[in-house]
Amino acid sequence: MVAAEVVSVPEEHSGREFGPAYWEERYRAAPAGAGAEASLYLRETAGDLPPGTALDAGCGEGADTVWLAARGWRVTAADVSPTALDRARGRAARVLGPEAARRIAWVRADLTDWTPPAGGFALVTSHYVHAPGGTAALVRRLAAAVAPGGTLLVVGHHHTEPHGSLPHARVTAADLAASLGPAGGWEVTTGTRTRTVTARGGRTILRDAVLTGRRRL
Repeated sequence: MVAAEVVSVPEEHSGREFGPAYWEERYRAAPAGAGAEASLYLRETAGDLPPGTALDAGCGEGADTVWLAARGWRVTAADVSPTALDRARGRAARVLGPEAARRIAWVRADLTDWTPPAGGFALVTSHYVHAPGGTAALVRRLAAAVAPGGTLLVVGHHHTEPHGSLPHARVTAADLAASLGPAGGWEVTTGTRTRTVTARGGRTILRDAVLTGRRRL
């Protein structure tokens, strides 16, 4: 859980849109430090949780991972882009210092088919992961990684947002909830939230589909 180096998981989907090549090119082309703040949804969801083991699936440049580790969580941070992981490790070293940074295990993995350890995490969080073929299979794998009594947070681009041309880049809160299957094992809250993004073109209000679930004991 506290490995210092990046663990590589075989890549089999480099030809897919939103696959490894797409994400690596995206991070290489963007200046470092994009998305410097931890997600508001994560801060709301995990702010009062006791620290334990967490999975940040699709960690990007590590803002959420660093926020969790700073609060005592032991985090497995997974992303498909080597550039994103390198930047995230650098951020962790700068912000946390060496002792806290050792709470993070960096895993290079394609979330399209990577399966995290079943029941291994008190918190599983994932934001804006674009899964070819839809999000249902991904959400089920992430949900299976949540320990009894643990928390799942999944955030996606709302289906009304014109985020690219591919349908699997957009989702509804109902889609996320349905991915969990029968609701008997979960206490689930879903909804549509808005956030404001400031870029060179000005301020834009975006809509997100948000699922928060607690796995019953």
